[in-house]
Amino acid sequence: MDYGHNLHLGKHFYADYGSIFLDVAPITIGDNVLLGPAVSVYTAGHPLDVPIRNEDLEYGYPITIGNNVWIGGNAVLCPGITIGDNTVIGAGSIVTKDIPANVVAAGNPARIIRPITADDTRYWQAQKQTYLQARDEG
Repeated sequence: MDYGHNLHLGKHFYADYGSIFLDVAPITIGDNVLLGPAVSVYTAGHPLDVPIRNEDLEYGYPITIGNNVWIGGNAVLCPGITIGDNTVIGAGSIVTKDIPANVVAAGNPARIIRPITADDTRYWQAQKQTYLQARDEG
């Protein structure tokens, strides 16, 4: 991370290896957030105008990540975005605009693939039971 004092972490935060936080502006991360390996969170930017950029001008726009968010490996979060609660961002995604709550988003640029629904809850509850049964029998 650049500065550290602009990074605000909720409870039960996990970042895998190689994550990068450019915290020129505040980065606010909610509770129960998981980051895969090499996730990059960039609040920093530079002017498009060459003479101004060459004067080493840097700016920052805050990034906010809600509660219960999972961000896949090698995703990049660009300055000024917000990710809503309970959202999953696919691996390798480039998030350039806000992503709402309760969706799966992926791609370059990241776009909403689908909502997360009660069908997902039922599916993963069944998967959990299968896993626990195999674990207990093995």
